[in-house]
Amino acid sequence: MSELAAILICLCGGLTGGLVGVGGGVLFVPALTIFIGLTQVEAESTSLLMIVVVAIVGAYRQNGYGNVRVREALIIGALSPLGVLVGVAAANHISERALQLSFAALALFMAAQLVRRARSA
Repeated sequence: MSELAAILICLCGGLTGGLVGVGGGVLFVPALTIFIGLTQVEAESTSLLMIVVVAIVGAYRQNGYGNVRVREALIIGALSPLGVLVGVAAANHISERALQLSFAALALFMAAQLVRRARSA
């Protein structure tokens, strides 16, 4: 059962990442915890690795359309590991419940911002 769930998660996450540019992580983390049974930390860690592959494919294709701002991407990509180091250290010291609630709050905040921008456009 978990193999089928993993395949569906990958397809849905990849499709969503390519369609709206979220990298799939917004779907990967909750799906890995709900359908595969991973802990929040395991799901976040697994998602980070999965996103690398999805992001490379998506960026390659979008670059072909002229939609990638390479300079900005390189700057952000070079500085992001600093934030990742802090985030990983924090995630390993925060309770599972706090991580779940933090992820849910972030997802709700992002959803609200997307709705706000879509309504004003």
